[in-house]
Amino acid sequence: MSDRSTTHASQLWFTAPHRVEVREAILPVPGPEQVLVKSRHSAVSAGTELLVYRGQLPQSMPLDSALSSLQSSSEYPLQYGYACVGEVQTIGRAVDPDWQGRLVFSFQPHCSHFLASPEELQRVPHGVSAKDAVFLPNMETAVNLVQDGCPLLGERVVVVGQGVIGLLVSAILAGYPLSMLVAVEQQADRQELARGLGVDRVLRPEELQDAASILETGYSNGFDADLVFEVSGDPAALNLAIALGGFASRIVIGSWYGNKTAAVELGGPAHRNRLQFITSQVSTIAPALRGRWNKQRRFELAWEMIRRIGPGKLVTHTLPLERAGELYQQLHEQRPGFTQVLFDYQD
Repeated sequence: MSDRSTTHASQLWFTAPHRVEVREAILPVPGPEQVLVKSRHSAVSAGTELLVYRGQLPQSMPLDSALSSLQSSSEYPLQYGYACVGEVQTIGRAVDPDWQGRLVFSFQPHCSHFLASPEELQRVPHGVSAKDAVFLPNMETAVNLVQDGCPLLGERVVVVGQGVIGLLVSAILAGYPLSMLVAVEQQADRQELARGLGVDRVLRPEELQDAASILETGYSNGFDADLVFEVSGDPAALNLAIALGGFASRIVIGSWYGNKTAAVELGGPAHRNRLQFITSQVSTIAPALRGRWNKQRRFELAWEMIRRIGPGKLVTHTLPLERAGELYQQLHEQRPGFTQVLFDYQD
């Protein structure tokens, strides 16, 4: 049951391009149908959060219309983040006592404490650590991407970009009976992570022919890929994905470019090869699956993939919230060595 004390919470705010602040807020006592959660970790989504940090989000849309915690506009000042794991500290009088002390996941911005209703929480399954559990949104995204790509027995598959999403996509695909699984990644540390997850071959972008010359000749280094996932976050990588594909190949576009423009070469092989472009977004279920799949079924699969893959090994840095400004600037400068960063709230 709830007590009568208020709680001081530390919250991360993006206040202007290239500026963040940690603000203190006083949270009231949980209402009858609310719980108070003390965060353990929250995961930084470097791709999307750098768009927020740099001021590159489209101003005409909410941050995420599917999440109640992110339905505000993208105007500064704003909170962001959507992967928080913590323990239920206090429950309202109408809440099932079984929630007390539970380890839970929530789509919350970066903060040390937050109020939520039980419907906004997911219980972390037994045997899943807090460090693994913060990967739930990214794993759900990876599951969604693979489902949209529909890999088939014996196909040649290329994953362009081995950030967290790309690595998780590669890890899932490594369990498929493919004839070839190739990853394209510049950073050496991420190349090693990809190999450790079961990728057959990892190449740097410069090891491929210049994308423009490939597009002119139709030659693709012998890959002739059946399926290409573009998850690099770089709009220029779409032309590389086109170059790597074969006749009637499928290109799944998982990157969100914000307000950056993608100059896509559609006049040559993209048309002649009858390429299929599939834009993928995790906030909805693909129409072909809706008759049997819903969000809860997909979450259950994401938890199972978390158990199998153990994504906590992708964490490279754990920092207190007070160092957020330093962290985002380093990510903006593309310092090497960063894959998954967690904010840590444990005393």
